[in-house]
Amino acid sequence: MGIILMVLWVMGLITGSTEGQWVHLLLVFSVVAFVLAVASVGRRRGLA
Repeated sequence: MGIILMVLWVMGLITGSTEGQWVHLLLVFSVVAFVLAVASVGRRRGLA
C-alpha cells in the first residue's frame, strides 16, 4: 500500500498537476503505511 502511494506521489510531482499541495498528503500516507507495516512485522517476530 505504501509503495503504491509513493508511486502516485512521484507521478503527481512529475506531471505537475498536483491540485495545489494535496499530492503531498500521499507522501504522508505512504510513510505512515510503511511505519505501521514495519511495526506490525516487528511485533509478530517479537522484536518490538
